[in-house]
Order: sequence, then structure tokens, then C-alpha cells
Amino acid sequence: MLITDASLCALFVVYSSGKFGAVFASIPFPIFAALYCILFGLVASVGISFLQFTNMNSMRNLIIIGLTLFLGISVPQFFNQYWNRHGLVHTNAGWFNAFLNTIFSSPATVGLIVAVFLDNTIEVERSKKDRGMPWWVKFRTFRGDNRNEEFYTLPFNLNRFFPPT
Repeated sequence: MLITDASLCALFVVYSSGKFGAVFASIPFPIFAALYCILFGLVASVGISFLQFTNMNSMRNLIIIGLTLFLGISVPQFFNQYWNRHGLVHTNAGWFNAFLNTIFSSPATVGLIVAVFLDNTIEVERSKKDRGMPWWVKFRTFRGDNRNEEFYTLPFNLNRFFPPT
């Protein structure tokens, strides 16, 4: 936790520096756009790689993934395309309008809501293996699998002083 806090403090110091902003401002837009495309592709592929532990031959999983992708793209597009001064949601509570318009304008949030809802409602009891649950169960505790120690131990043999739980 201390390392995270120190990293966060260092990050604020660097970002608030005028020199760091000048370096970002000096990057040409095509290079910045190319880096954005590469990094976005990398983030998307890492997210999709979690599907390797599920049964992609299952119609249940295909329906969940298809509906999640479709609704995650189309609902925010609808909210952004038909956006007027107040948004699509009209109630007497302005904070509630802003809350719902913000949620339904975000593709990641809509996709998350749809995926979690469908994954936890469609044939949950019979589909534990199709959902990839047996593979993840051994990684819930540190001693559950021998690979955990390899990936999650501290460098420089600091586990002597900070033992894992």
C-alpha cells in the first residue's frame, strides 16, 4: 500500500509539472493518435483474452457476449446522437437526469451492466464450467495454486519481511 501511495504522489508531482505538459504538447498529433490506437488495441485484446477460460462453443456465452457488445455500442450511441440540452432522461430531479444520462452514455458501463446481468441470470447453476469458474477458483487464495507464488511474490526476497496471506 505504501508503494502505491508513493507512486501516486510521484505521479501528481510529475503531472503538475509544466515540463511534462510541454513534452506532451510537443508530440505531433499523428504520432499521438498512432500511440492511442496501439494502446487501445492492446487494452481491448487483454480484456478479450479473459474469454479464453470460458466455453465459447456454448450458445449461452455467445448470446451474452453478442448482446453485451451490441448494446454496449448501440445504447451509448443512441444517447449521444439524440442528446439535447437536458439529455434523454427527463424527471424533476436534475441530479438523477445527469446520473442516468452519464451511465447510459458510457459504452463500458452499459456493457458491464448488461454482461453482469445476463451472466448472473441465464442458467447460472448449470453453467459454472461454461463460465470458467473452476479455472478461477484455485486463484482465490494465495496458496491455491503453485503459480500464485511465482507471480505475486515481492522482489528482492522481501517475502521474508512481508509474508503473503
